[in-house]
Order: sequence, then C-alpha cells, then structure tokens
Amino acid sequence: MNGGRWELPLWQALLPVGRDPVTGGYHRLSFTEADAACRDWFARAAADRGLRAETDRNGNLWAWWTPRDGGGEQAIVTGSHLDSVPGGGPYDGPLGVVSAFAAIDLLRDRGLEPARPLGVVAFAEEEGARFGSACLGSRLTVGAIAPQEARALTDADGVTLAAAIAEAGGDPGMIGPDPERLARIEAFIELHIEQGRALARLGAPVGVAGAIWPHGRWRIDLAGQADHAGTTRLADRRDPMLPFAAAVVAARQAAQDEDGLATIGKVVAQPGAVNAICSSVSAWLDARARDEARLERIVSRVLRAAAESAASQGVQSSERLDSFTPGVRFSDGLRARLAATLARAGTVPPVLDTGAGHDAGVLAAAVPAAMLFVRNPSGISHAPAEHADPQDCAAGVDALAAVLAELACR
Repeated sequence: MNGGRWELPLWQALLPVGRDPVTGGYHRLSFTEADAACRDWFARAAADRGLRAETDRNGNLWAWWTPRDGGGEQAIVTGSHLDSVPGGGPYDGPLGVVSAFAAIDLLRDRGLEPARPLGVVAFAEEEGARFGSACLGSRLTVGAIAPQEARALTDADGVTLAAAIAEAGGDPGMIGPDPERLARIEAFIELHIEQGRALARLGAPVGVAGAIWPHGRWRIDLAGQADHAGTTRLADRRDPMLPFAAAVVAARQAAQDEDGLATIGKVVAQPGAVNAICSSVSAWLDARARDEARLERIVSRVLRAAAESAASQGVQSSERLDSFTPGVRFSDGLRARLAATLARAGTVPPVLDTGAGHDAGVLAAAVPAAMLFVRNPSGISHAPAEHADPQDCAAGVDALAAVLAELACR
C-alpha cells in the first residue's frame, strides 16, 4: 500500500462525544444528546469538504461528493454508523465513517475526481442499543422491518421510536423503505474494526469480509411472585430467577455443542431488592451460528430450558423474537474486485467470515455490498479496551481509497 494518512483532527473531534470520563466507555444512543452531537460532527465534516449533506427519511446521514458534470450514474457509497452499545468502544462504527471522509481527502490529494457520485453514510441505530432492533436505519431502508412495527419500538423508559424521532426534529410518519435511494446505489463498501483477533493472528492489517453468520435477539419474560427472602420457604417460592439461570446455563452449553455463540448480556429483574424474591425477570438472548439450522437448535434449547424450568417453579414464561438477520454471503464479484484492487496496491487481504452483524449485511439484500476489516490487536470490541493502531487505521484508509478510486473515480 502507499501509506494513507490517519485523520487525527477528524478523529479527535469525535472522540469526546458520549464518552464516560470514568470508565472510558461510550454511550451514544440514538436520538439522544450524544447522538445529536455525532450528527453535528458529521455535518461539519461534510461541510469542511464541500460535500452535500442530507438526512433521509429513516434518520440516516448522507454526504455526497458529486462529479463536476453532475454525474447521472449510480453511486458508490461507503460508511458505517456512529451509535454505540452502552459502555462501548470508540472504533466500532465511527472508524468506518472517519475513514470514509479520510479516504475522500486522500483521493483529492492524489488529484482524483469522481466519475460517479461518491457517498458517505452513517446509519442510525445500528447497535439497537436503545430500541432493541439492530441495524434499524438500514433495515428500514431496505424494507426488512415494517414502519408501523418500528414506530412502536420502545426504549427502557417506554419512549417509542416515533416519539424519539419527533423529539429530535424528525417526522416518524416518513420512515420506511427507500427504494429510490437504493436504486441509485451501485455498490456499498463498509470499513469496520475487526471484532476478533483473526487479522492479528495472520499478521495482516486489513482483511475482506466473506460472510456474516445468521443471528438474532430473543426476549424471555418470566413472571413469578414477589416475596420476602428471609421468611418464604423454598418450597413456597415462585422465583423467576431460577428459569433465568437455567436459560443462561443452556445458552452456554447449546452454543458449545453447536460451535456457535449465545449470550445473555442484558437482564432486568423486578423489583431488584437484595432481600426480596423477584416478581419478574426479563432477559435478552443474542445467538449466532454458521448456519440457520445450528442457530435454530441453539435458540430452541435455550427457550425450552427456560420454559421447562419455569413450569417446574410455578413461573409464567413467554418469549418473542426482537430481531433476526439471515446469514449473508457478500457479493463474490465485488469481493473479487476488491481483492484484485488491493493486490495491485501491494497487499493480499485475507477473507474472513464474522458473527457480528453490520449494515453492509442488511444492504446486501438490495445492492452489491462488501466489507473491509481493520486489525484489532486485542480482539476486544463493544468495550472501552477496543483498539486499532494508528498505522493500521492508515492502512485501512489507504485500502478504502484504493477501492473507491477503482469503483468511483476517473
């Protein structure tokens, strides 16, 4: 590679937004004050580069570099997202958006001009951390979730997505599929920090995505009877914590047996007193596997374990699917073109499959899509210790610029 630069001023302007000064973790939930600050940052980055910025009907942000002659051809788009999980790391999502702007800077430094529109996008609510539905902005765009269903989604405080959008100045009545926009996109390339250590083990700063595992989120609700922890006999208890515990154990065992992944990382217990038996427990299962058959077996075992334990404890149980994303194999032709472009630039990137979901995986149902990964030396993600070395970030920018030059420039 030729050694692209890493845009430190651009990156440093975004770093403080939503950062907890004590833990170092990020809290950039959609349609909050931190989200508004991220959107302002995006608008400034676009304006500084003379790019036309817009917000679409689903709250996704776009910035356009158009050819001098207007460029009626289909567009090449790159980008990622700016929201985070609670206590998340700085690179998951923002790395792809910062790198998109930095790649445009690099193309201009090299005297290149777009032959077709070149777009930068930041999708809304990718993590699903506030409203529970991952990749919500991109899923709405491709029609993978019904607008009425999305508007009714609620956060932990009972605020609906519709109310949050309206509070942020948007029009919730406008959300929904955007086929006209999709029809103008020839290809989407997402750069993302690797959420694992495959590139570190291979000694490669940049990789290319091959496929995304099917994955989903399921909510388990368990209703028991609140009572005194010090006086209620064990035989008289209807404790929803016991079927919850059974679900946690089953998730680990089922995932291990199926060579998949299953995690219960969020639980809400009511009333939450140390000296009281809970009245209810709600838990969220995140499950992923190499194929849908394995995934179905994992989820079935976990839900069955919760239901059977609940029945034995006199606890009512129910479950619902919050979101599901089928497995995605990225466009073979586009991936081959990326690999050939990078090979001409002096690198042969490894091809990686991933269990992590991405907006590129959602868009792949509507437009050719591909992904570039940047090395993560620790493999840690969704946590403050998430990290990418500056030289690897620069290599990612250089790789992205090479791809955009091939696909979009004269």
